[in-house]
Amino acid sequence: MELPVEGCVFLLSLISPAVLYALNKVVKEPVMMLTLGPAVLYIVPYIMSFLVLNLLSLQYWEDIDPLLYVFAVFSFTCLVGLTNALEQDGFISGYMGFYLKKGEPHLSAAYAVMMNYWEGVLHFLLFLIMIHRMFRGKSYRSMALFWAGSSIAHQIVFLPGVFIGKYGSNIGPAFWRNIPFLLLPIWGAFLLFSGSRELPIIPADKVASVQSRSLLYRPVDLFLSLLLLAAMAFSVFRGVVVLDCPLDTCFNYIYQYEPYLKDPVAFPRITMLVYLFYALPLLAAFIYGLSTPGCSWMLDWTTFFAGAIAQTQWCHIGGSLHSRTPFTYRVPADKWLTVMILNGLFVATPIILAFRCRLSSAFFMPAVTKGQTNEEKKNN
Repeated sequence: MELPVEGCVFLLSLISPAVLYALNKVVKEPVMMLTLGPAVLYIVPYIMSFLVLNLLSLQYWEDIDPLLYVFAVFSFTCLVGLTNALEQDGFISGYMGFYLKKGEPHLSAAYAVMMNYWEGVLHFLLFLIMIHRMFRGKSYRSMALFWAGSSIAHQIVFLPGVFIGKYGSNIGPAFWRNIPFLLLPIWGAFLLFSGSRELPIIPADKVASVQSRSLLYRPVDLFLSLLLLAAMAFSVFRGVVVLDCPLDTCFNYIYQYEPYLKDPVAFPRITMLVYLFYALPLLAAFIYGLSTPGCSWMLDWTTFFAGAIAQTQWCHIGGSLHSRTPFTYRVPADKWLTVMILNGLFVATPIILAFRCRLSSAFFMPAVTKGQTNEEKKNN
């Protein structure tokens, strides 16, 4: 029985913990670790993936999606991250000690541990599912957009956070192996957004009926618009909080509710600034898209944005509760419920919006005449 492509990728990915263990035990010179480690962990899996995937699908060579190789290699590195997270939490040992000490000590921070769990579980499953759908001719666009948003948001928080935070003085050559993890998702997002979008076929009379109703007569969209406004206000508030706003409200919030925002690792501060300068304009654009018919871009951008917020909020919430975060920066026990509700609503809003756009997309369809749609029905 022929092993499916996603099965081969899964088996190749299982090699990564063994490679990490061997490097940690055998290589004891920092220079060798910082040069040989990234080469083995990223170049070798690419070559193996390239050879295996092309042997399995040689007859489809002209049809292979270039994102396949990105998914295959990233699947390998996902388990590298998961191995680090498990070792930091004490489930395993002997895999990452030397590399963390001499290569990337910032990977021991609570934020990085939660980031590795996200990659090692969610991203890994996404890669396998997308490869499975890719080789069966099924659409994987929505999952790929979610992954691209998640990966790009992760890197634009992680890279500046390392430079600005307390680990900035210990940056070594191994740190630069993170650059491809920013550039490749950006390239993938460019391919996805520039590619053709498969719009559902909806009768023109239904599209016209839905688009003729104002926001006040669409209670779900009205409620989502209010949630988006609240998310905008929360983004602005936490943004000015990390910018050392002198108001008593800001002072009380950062000390009594989310002291994690002043953690010296700087990841939470960068997260709030990303929300302020990048998420805020998109939230405003989504309110416009919910009130203006025919904004078909909502179908893609809401999915992309949902991935970005889900990843950053997972790391932010997890980091603020994790045992590797100093106790003084964790969420106070008496404010735990309030903080979780606020952050939970903030991450739930874009996810609900993305599902709303996908499940009921008539309002976002380009306007077509009834006659054209009826003619298409006759031809079909």
